[in-house]
Order: sequence, then structure tokens, then C-alpha cells
Amino acid sequence: MLERVETTADIAGLMNGIGRRARKAARKLATLPSAQKNEALRAMATAVRAKRAEILAANALDVEAMTANGQTAAYLDRGRLDDERIEAIAQGLEAIAALADPVGEVTAAWDRPNGLKIERVRTPLGVIGVIYESRPNVTADAGALCLKAGNAVILRGGSDTIRSNLALHAALAHGLAEAGLPEDAIQVVPVTDRAAVGEMLKGLEGTLDVIVPRGGKSLVARVQADARVPVFAHLEGLCHLVIDKAADRDMAVEVVRNAKMRRTGVCGAVETLLVDRAVVSTHLEPICRALIEAGCEIRGDETVCAAIPQAVPARAEDWSTEYLDAIVSIKVVDDLEAAIDHIEAYGSHHTDGIITDDQAAAERFFAEVDSAILTHNASTQFADGGEFGMGAEIGIATGRMHARGPVGVEQLTSFKYRVRGTGQVRP
Repeated sequence: MLERVETTADIAGLMNGIGRRARKAARKLATLPSAQKNEALRAMATAVRAKRAEILAANALDVEAMTANGQTAAYLDRGRLDDERIEAIAQGLEAIAALADPVGEVTAAWDRPNGLKIERVRTPLGVIGVIYESRPNVTADAGALCLKAGNAVILRGGSDTIRSNLALHAALAHGLAEAGLPEDAIQVVPVTDRAAVGEMLKGLEGTLDVIVPRGGKSLVARVQADARVPVFAHLEGLCHLVIDKAADRDMAVEVVRNAKMRRTGVCGAVETLLVDRAVVSTHLEPICRALIEAGCEIRGDETVCAAIPQAVPARAEDWSTEYLDAIVSIKVVDDLEAAIDHIEAYGSHHTDGIITDDQAAAERFFAEVDSAILTHNASTQFADGGEFGMGAEIGIATGRMHARGPVGVEQLTSFKYRVRGTGQVRP
């Protein structure tokens, strides 16, 4: 149920109370046995299935409102739930329960000459704030991953899917209660006022340890500029695929079609194709035909427009646009070096790939392109924690500190050192 608040002070009080409850829950979660966390996760999955009708009813109201507001088809797809997606959410919860518990894992151990025994061990981060847009499945994924890693989490989803988020949260809270865990371990901000985000960026009176923003460029930019706590940045997915001169044509057609059109609204969807000039005469037309037949608009450079009658001229801004729609920009490049230079100039360091049968070209691409995820002869839409075997993800971190790529349970931990002695003193 949405809460009504009248003033900024009311929102500050609401949010700081959420933070205090999360901190209290985090202390308990940090020492919970794996079995109890897994019991809660499995109970959540059962509750999601049991509450399917309520979740879908809430989502229908969100989709109706988004449609009335004129949102794009791709945006609606990101926010829409159906029976298949509800089941995928439940299965994702069960997959996270089946993962190894990272908390307490000894990642390194060594002995010193003075007899001290030192261990580095994984430990929860504490209280995590997740700020995200449109995708209600993030409510379940983020809540479950944080719980598995021993963290409390505060979820602030987009206003467009607030009803869906609250309905999913009700199922998660039911699972927590079933396993005897504090319901404050997973909390959803129950207001849509943007002032709530501002309070999270302030750190909720020191109770928030890290923020994970998952959304468009403007959201991530605001979080990075204003946050007073560490940030795991999930920047836009301006993803590229290079069609190398040694690319298998049929493979290129199938991989490009999947990378662009499987789901156009996901962050791993390819937005720009870079085609080596040496294969324009053989590869460009079949690739574009497959995309056009699938309903994709082509925006190309002069060479592409000359070869493909349906293509429209690309503008300068197309090379730096994350469409999240059935649109792709295509540029012809002279060689692999030119393709890598283009990615460096315009990419977001999310996911980039190459189609080639030349292993040396693939290895050069892997070495020189500095993105969180790189693919060779595979769709960029594999940029997903579930596909990586992580059960799920909070997002794809595009920064270079701590977490990078899919943020799963291991990335939601820090570490501490345990030093065991027999009475040693330092000279």
C-alpha cells in the first residue's frame, strides 16, 4: 500500500526509520546460517507463485498507467509481467538458494615467520540501497541476492511499477517471516516522491553502506554526483558488435538478430554494429535483411545507406544513443583497430562483442576493449547474471572498483582479516 507523506521532513523521517530498521536487521543477517537464508529464499519462491494473481493484477494497473502516459513499447516490455516472467522470478529465487554462501569463505590464508596465521574472509557489506527503474523483477533479484550475501536491502523502484514492486515485496516478506527472519531485511520504499532518493543519497543517517543505481544515464549521473556513500555504478548499455573480416556470415546474421531483437529493452541489447569494410559486399545485406524482417530500423553511415535502401542516415548522436528499442546504428570501419577506436570513443564499458573466426583478432579485441563484459561469437544478450550461473544479478557494474560486470552474491560482500596468534608482540 502506498504511503502518503506531506512534507520533506515526513519523507526524511520515513526514510531514516527504514534505514535504522535495516541496520538492525543487517546485524542479525550477518551471522545467519546458510540453511536459514536458503529456507527463506525457497519460501519466497513459493509465495511468489502463490501470489501470482495479486502480482499480475498490480502489474496490469502499472502497465495501464504507463500506456496512458505514452511510454514506448520497449519501456512497457521492461515493466510488464506475465505468467512466464513470474515463474522465472520464482525459479531465480530458488537458483539463488542453491548457490554457495559467500559469507565466511576464506579467500586467502598464510603464515608469517613470527607464527601469526592470517586469513582473508568474506563478510557482508551491511545495508545496501538499490535504486532502479521500470523492471519489477529487480525487486526479487536484488532482495534475494542481498539476503544470500547476508545484507539488508532498501529497494527504491521506479514510480511506474510501484504497485508491482509492492506486490512482489509482499511475497518476499512472507518468505522471510516463514523462515523466522526479520522482515526488515528487505524493505521497499513505499512512496514515489523523488525526495526519498535524495534521502538515500545522503546515507540515511549513516545506516546505508553502499548504493547500486540501475537505470538510465540521468539516474546514474545523479547518484554518482550526489551520493555520500560508495556507489556500484550500472551505466547504460551502449553495446557494440564488431563484424570482423573473418566473421562467418551465417553466424553473424543469427547472432546480430538475437543480440538486437531478442529483447530490445534490456541493457545487453546491441545498439551499434561495426562492419569491416572487407565483408560489406557479403555480410551487410543479409544482416540488415534479417533485422528489417524482424521489425528493426536501420540507421547507417553513407556506405550502409548506399547498400541498404531501407536505411536512414545516422546522425552524430546515434553513435552515442542507447535506443532500448527496435533501432540499430551501423557503421562501416576500415579494420579492427578502427572498430576498437569507435568503441573507446562512444561505448559505455558495459558489453561489447566480436564475430570472427580469427582467434588472434578475438584475443586482440579481448585485450584492448575495456568493457565489463566481452563476447566472442556470442550474443551480447548473455550479459546477465543468471546466464553467468550467478542465479541473478542486481545489475551490470561498469566501473572499475570492487564490483565489475554482473553484481551477484560474491560482489555483494567485502572482506576482513582474521589474525591468530599465540601471544606475539610487535618489536
